[in-house]
Amino acid sequence: MARVSARKRALAKLAGGAVIALIPLAAAQAGPLASIDRNGSRVAIEPYAPNIVRVTIALDRDLAEAAPGPGPNATPDASGWSHRADASGDVFASSALSLTVDAQPWPKAPSQMERYFAPSLPPVSISVNGADGHRITQMTGWEMAPHTVAGEKTFKVGASFAAPLDEHYYGLGQNQDGKLDLRGRTIDCRHNYDAPAGETVCVPFMVTNKGYGIVWDNPSATTVSPGLHNSTHWQSEVGERVSFFVITGATTDELYAGYARLTGRTPLPPKAAFGLIQSKARYESQAELLAVAEGYRSRGYPLDVMVLDWFYWTRMGQLDIDRTFFPDPKGMNAQLKGLGLRSIISVWPRFEKESRYFNMLAAKGWLLHDSDGSVVDGLPIRSDRAGALLDSTNPDARGWFWDRIRDNIASQGFDWFWLDETEPDLVPDGHQFAIGSGDRYRNLFPLVHTASVADGSAKDRPDFRNLILCRAAYLGTQRNGCLFWSSDVQATWEALRRQVPTGLNFTASGMAYWSSDTGGWQYPNGPKAEHPVLLDPAGATTMAPSYADYPELFVRWFEYNTFTPTLRIHGQRPRTAVWEYGKAAEPVLAHYLKLRYALVPYLYAMAHHTHESGAPFMRALFMDFPNDPKVNDMGDEYMFGPAFLVAPVTEQGATSRPVYLPAGADWYDYWTNKRHTGGQTITAAAPIDTIPLFVRAGSIVPMGAHVPSTATRQPLESIRVYPGRSTSFTLYDDDGVSNAYRKGGGTATLRWDDAARRLTASGKLPSGQDPGMLVKVIGR
Repeated sequence: MARVSARKRALAKLAGGAVIALIPLAAAQAGPLASIDRNGSRVAIEPYAPNIVRVTIALDRDLAEAAPGPGPNATPDASGWSHRADASGDVFASSALSLTVDAQPWPKAPSQMERYFAPSLPPVSISVNGADGHRITQMTGWEMAPHTVAGEKTFKVGASFAAPLDEHYYGLGQNQDGKLDLRGRTIDCRHNYDAPAGETVCVPFMVTNKGYGIVWDNPSATTVSPGLHNSTHWQSEVGERVSFFVITGATTDELYAGYARLTGRTPLPPKAAFGLIQSKARYESQAELLAVAEGYRSRGYPLDVMVLDWFYWTRMGQLDIDRTFFPDPKGMNAQLKGLGLRSIISVWPRFEKESRYFNMLAAKGWLLHDSDGSVVDGLPIRSDRAGALLDSTNPDARGWFWDRIRDNIASQGFDWFWLDETEPDLVPDGHQFAIGSGDRYRNLFPLVHTASVADGSAKDRPDFRNLILCRAAYLGTQRNGCLFWSSDVQATWEALRRQVPTGLNFTASGMAYWSSDTGGWQYPNGPKAEHPVLLDPAGATTMAPSYADYPELFVRWFEYNTFTPTLRIHGQRPRTAVWEYGKAAEPVLAHYLKLRYALVPYLYAMAHHTHESGAPFMRALFMDFPNDPKVNDMGDEYMFGPAFLVAPVTEQGATSRPVYLPAGADWYDYWTNKRHTGGQTITAAAPIDTIPLFVRAGSIVPMGAHVPSTATRQPLESIRVYPGRSTSFTLYDDDGVSNAYRKGGGTATLRWDDAARRLTASGKLPSGQDPGMLVKVIGR
């Protein structure tokens, strides 16, 4: 009996359960479609949909047939799948694909050289073909190499895949090294706040231009080398099996629909998330925060959310609000709501020894600890040595954390929560979580920690839409209602340049809501400008006096973030509001802020589409132009929804930039309405008040009227039609704050007949307006 219990515990740990259940184990409801022996290697095949199949390989049958690890939450579904064996091997087929576990001959006796150099594992190769028989991908081999990690005897596990020369790769979370295509690179897939180019975040989901994506089912530190030396190699630091999912699709959007089916849908954020989110590190008093909010209103600038960042508490881990500087937080939030504003407050998972909860959490074992049970306190680096980490792999600790947030903080009128340090910042390597070792579950924390607020909010505020600011992600974190950002990046032109491809790979990882701190988070103290400064810095109070081009940088960053899923100003600056970057910068910033609000009807419709489809709306060009090879590694421009092509200016002093207009469409310059043929590179004018922006011919763009915030009902100002093909666009609107959207909201599909030059609507607009009175045909 002891041996059986030990095996069950091992399988529970492998599947993400351990003694304390982490998440429901979907595969416990059904086993694999088949488990096959390949000369001692066990291969389990487990379909989840016609285009989603899981492959698990191990030496032990029970390990091969165990459930997936944490992240995927779907139930296996073999409906419509068949299994047959023939000379080629075991063939599994659906309406979307066929997967063959290739036949393997009985191994011969090894040669003299093979005794030293041949792998000891029985070989396994797996081919995936489309329904029409074309090759999609092939797993060419697998590996297990024994080693010891933090005292645990385990294995490095990995698999290799064929990599045709014309295959390109995207996703894998956040890597700020300034490139889009992952081909030929080695990605260190682990959360690392201290990565040299900026924080890395591991989401082990990679899509290709060949009609498939791989979801790698292992939360330990993983290295991925896509297309390096004509092979794609995955290797994880801790494991006893290889487990991965293949998702296929004729379009990238079909891949994202598969990812959403496998790991959870992206909720629709509150409408306020699409307005301006104003933050600073940090507002030191209630009076300062309210003065900034009132400053927006007195100037007539739209604003939706005020953010209270860290050190509003009396001690790290008190989970309180210092009444010396914030004497009436409930009254403060009431004043904000009177201005049509919402609030977000930062809550950290760290607890000082002197804080009121530390001893209780330590006694219960709810903090990250060493193998002897001693609590891990602080980091040995960055002079960041105070506080222990809440063990959010423990569901009781998660429930307790939400209860304290609810009672101590939400009770004071705060709307939403910023869960900082979700990597976590206290690196778990060599330490222990409740679920298992920090090495085995190296990348898991963002999923379970954000679940504390997502689940708690759903329980205690079921009719109020959840939102969380999140600094890291893992498979499935999108289902917790996270808005992600690129962490504490530098306030430099180089950092801005890196943001564009960084964000595109992050959204390509199935995480639709990503942006960056406008202007960078670190204190602005950059090098002397290399080119003439385009904005007079007179009146700017946000940077070191020597950083004369910082207002120019901030304006360019703001122009860029106007066209990212969320727009947030944040940073370690004495002042951050839009009127504090100088008299020359303010009117430019005000113009783009008002443009952002005019685009809210377009953005909100795109967000609803993301909720329904799983597809991101900030899109690298490979997603929408798969037949144009010139866009495969184009990471400095992108699509923003189906209409806009955005080409940010990221060079100091630049007043123009080359823009490639993808083939297969004509394009309108948004600012001049001039029409260009696709498939060419043009030089776009980019004076300081202009971001190169183009609209795809055959687009419908609803534009909203001016409002002070999304709390005010926003009628449409116009419906712009850019002729060139017949098209449609579905408007969506609702109350912006409740969860009623899950049962449906106000929709109307607009249809443009290009031959007849006529716009029609499927029904009444959500705003109640007559669409015929709003149409503006560009170029007429």
